[in-house]
Amino acid sequence: MPKAWVYILECAEGSYYTGNAINLESRLYQHQIGEGGSWTKGRLPVKLVFCQYMPSKEDAYLAEQQIKGWSRAKKKALIEGNWDLVKYLAKKPAFRK
Repeated sequence: MPKAWVYILECAEGSYYTGNAINLESRLYQHQIGEGGSWTKGRLPVKLVFCQYMPSKEDAYLAEQQIKGWSRAKKKALIEGNWDLVKYLAKKPAFRK
């Protein structure tokens, strides 16, 4: 089973795009020339701000879907490697202390 990547791009206007790819370098090139996702096509240039190697394409897809459901603040914490904040933001607001 091929290994894959989950990644986050920061678009020119500051939004985040999350995706997955088997060949990360090739996929990033596609985004940069406007042949990536429709979201990034109109928000060029894009910059890779996070990537993580995953054991399989399925794992990369599942990670992508999970991250897409996160708040901007939680994505930013992931990008910065702030795992304490990621865990904190994973809690429902009523349980954050």
